[in-house]
Parts: sequence; C-alpha cells; structure tokens
Amino acid sequence: MRRIIVGGLLAATVAITVLQFSPAADAQSSSCADPVTSAPTGPATVSAVTKAPFGKVLVVGAGAYAGCSLYLLTSDQLHALSGADFACSDNANALGLPCDTVLWPALLTDGAPIAGSGVNPTLLGTVTRTDVLSGRSVQQVTYAGQPLYRFVFDESSDEIEGANLFDPVTSPPGTWYLVDPSRGHPATGRAQVQLETAPVGGTGSDETVLAATMNNDFSLFPDASFPVYTSNADTGHTSVCQGECAAAHWAPVLTSQRPQAGPGVDQNALGIIVRDDGTHQVTYNGQPLYLFYGDAYIDGLPYGTARIDGAGLSTPWGVFNTIPPLP
Repeated sequence: MRRIIVGGLLAATVAITVLQFSPAADAQSSSCADPVTSAPTGPATVSAVTKAPFGKVLVVGAGAYAGCSLYLLTSDQLHALSGADFACSDNANALGLPCDTVLWPALLTDGAPIAGSGVNPTLLGTVTRTDVLSGRSVQQVTYAGQPLYRFVFDESSDEIEGANLFDPVTSPPGTWYLVDPSRGHPATGRAQVQLETAPVGGTGSDETVLAATMNNDFSLFPDASFPVYTSNADTGHTSVCQGECAAAHWAPVLTSQRPQAGPGVDQNALGIIVRDDGTHQVTYNGQPLYLFYGDAYIDGLPYGTARIDGAGLSTPWGVFNTIPPLP
C-alpha cells in the first residue's frame, strides 16, 4: 500500500490511497479511491450486497472496482428539477480538486449499464455529462434517476466512509448516502438525535440544541453532529419542504429504522413520517426535522466550524428554528 498526499488542501490534507490487490484474493483489483481519468470501454455493472449497518446497498458489480460502495448526492436532484448544473461537478471548490473525478469519482459506462445480483434493472439508467472529462460527452450510471459515485476515502470494497456525509464541498452542499437497491432511496441506517452546543451564527453565544449524527464512518470527521430544525409551516405530521427545498436548502433528517435518542433527548418524542418520495423522515413531537445546508462543515478543512445559522430564518417553506434540550 502506498498513500499519495494531494496538495492544495489548505488547513488539511486529503489522502488518495492506491491499493494493489491480487485478483485471486478479491474481485476488486484497483483502489476504490482511484480518480476517473478516461472514458470506459464497456458497460458498467451495478450489484447489491449487504454492508452493516445499512443493509443491502449498491456497489460496482464487476471489473477492477467490483464491490466498491456507490453513493448518491441529494443536491444533484436540482439537475432534474430545474436543469441546474450537477452539484458534484468540475466547478471550483476550496479543496482545489474536482468533485466528479477525484473526490467522488463518477460511475461511467459505455453502453447500457448491466443489472447484477439484487439490482432492479428498471431503475438503472444513464445521464449524459460533459463536465467530467474536459468537455467530452460521457454517460454516467443512474439509479432511480440519481447519478452514482464512488468516494475518495473508500480505499477498499469493505469501506463506507461516504455514508450519510453532510458535505459542504459540493455546490450547493448536499448529503451523500449509500443507495437502497429496492427503490433507489438513501440507505441511511438508524438515525440518532443527540445534543450539540454551537455558537449562533458562528460567532455569537453558544446554545445547546437537538442535533443529528452524520458522517458515520468518515475518518476525518466521524459521528459529527449538526443542529436540527423544525418549520412552523409543517402541520398534520407532513412536510412542506419537498423538491428544491429539500435538495438545496433544508435536508430532511432521514432514517431506515426507528430513530434513537441520545442523552437529553426524549425517546418517546421521536417518530417517523413518510415523505412524498417514500423516504422516512425523523420527527420530534410530531414535527419533521431538518438539517440546514448552511451549517455543513468538515472539521479541519477550509469550510468553517460548528455553528447554528438557520435559527429564525423565514423562507417560502416557513420559519425554521432549533429545538432546546429537555428541561
């Protein structure tokens, strides 16, 4: 194994690990962290395997990257909703590395992608992109309409460092999830709600509020917590924040199981609603919970520090506010 340190990361360094595997020992023969440098010469295969604690998830099904975890990005939905650029693209960011080839290598295909074991072939598709390989037209694999990517920190097929990663680097920020093969929904695992103390606006007085645990396995910033919010426009156990609201502004706190309460949080107050797209959103006393993309940061990287920026914001989807801890 050898680790290549990528420069230009200001306060931190990102490591791209190049692993050499014996094909006889593992179907994966290249590092899952490898960047995209050229167009493929054949169709990509997508399969499903079990990766605890997330259950069945999508992986690369064949070839040098067989078994590597695949992810979707919530803010990529803006492309389908409004024709906006992909959130994970080759546009500039503070890390100085393109999102779609180095940080989150796009899963490209030459021809219709192939459905491997456990994959619904009707959900597989492609989208044409010209921002991945210097203006060249290439096809990226989609699942239920969502583009699929690997992650630079997943060096081997047993890693899932990108799971539930609240990412400030993409434009706009978004949340990365593993993908459930049954319907293409985010495979989130069990959500956890705890307490966090952070300054209001980044420089104001500290407040202790309810927060969601994200970045479950991300080695640079694991089990990070971010404030959660409710909207006064949400009534009757439903969410008014759909479409653009959820993709670019207020990320719903999602779960695949009954959410878990940390110290200072009432377990009996936690619940679930089913959103319009069929995903399960965490509620507190019946109110749907959201993350504010303006709060997204990665500790040690040039993307700020812990903060509460969404409290009191008036939006087309209501006024959002944080939740204080139990008395």
